Amino acid sequence: MIEPPPARPDIDPTFKALLDAVTVTFNAGEGVEVARARLRQLEVPAEMLPAMRVEDRTIGYGDLTDIPIRIYWPPNADEPAPVVVFYHGGGFALGDLDTHEPVARSHAMGAEAIVVSVGYRLAPEHPFPAGINDAWAALQWVAEHAAELGGDPNRLAVAGDSAGGNLAAVTAHLASETGGPALTFQLLWYPVTTADLSLPSIIENADAPVLDREVIDAFLAWYLPDMDISDPTSLPATLAPANAADFSGLPPAYIGTAEHDPLRDDGARYAELLTAAGVPAELSNESTMVHGYASFALVIPAAAEATERGLRALRKALHP
Repeated sequence: MIEPPPARPDIDPTFKALLDAVTVTFNAGEGVEVARARLRQLEVPAEMLPAMRVEDRTIGYGDLTDIPIRIYWPPNADEPAPVVVFYHGGGFALGDLDTHEPVARSHAMGAEAIVVSVGYRLAPEHPFPAGINDAWAALQWVAEHAAELGGDPNRLAVAGDSAGGNLAAVTAHLASETGGPALTFQLLWYPVTTADLSLPSIIENADAPVLDREVIDAFLAWYLPDMDISDPTSLPATLAPANAADFSGLPPAYIGTAEHDPLRDDGARYAELLTAAGVPAELSNESTMVHGYASFALVIPAAAEATERGLRALRKALHP
């Protein structure tokens, strides 16, 4: 007798209750400002955030100017401290330094590292490749200025969630291809890596909370208004890092995915590519989580546990 496949775990009940109480999904027809407002409603009170020194700056590198960054110095950091360049999520169209304040602070505390959060340009006002251009410029600036921030330029990592995970992966490739800056680690939370809409998780989780197929279609319409993605293997590696020609020089990675997330298989596929190239890659698929769980770590215990697994890997890599 053939046993049926085991049923997958349900979404964490506390998480599901919270998501049932707020509307976070949207479609392209509602417009990007509606989508941005729905993300902002998830911001947590400042008194819930861990205290640390924080400074806003505007930087430029090469031909690019006016890139906003927010720098976090945790009280538990070494001197000089490792440095993490963090890219926020939001489908390349939503999010900013404020919406991802809790995530950036958790990385600073959890990794015992200076975190530089990057406010890259957003679509639809600035479609691809504006965001990656800003992300790459910011990484190069941080590498050159790490010491003046109190950081150790020899312990530099990238991290990002969702669209930010894509930017972290792409900048890691660019750093490898151009001879630096040298990166110690990459922490990729539920990243976009393939742009393959035929993956099983896209179909299986088409109606998932937070990120459903209508939300994905809106992000694609805003970020890639003039690009045909019907053949994902033909896309540039600066958009789909899974298409890069060489993975062998990349830093070790931790990839956190969520079972109830259309991007689950994107992260798994990327972990396979890294491993096949001899790059250490730890994949942790969180069975009761949905897309965006790192942003809920302050209020959902199961999300906090899942997030801590990735932060522990980052901390271990930066403090060998």
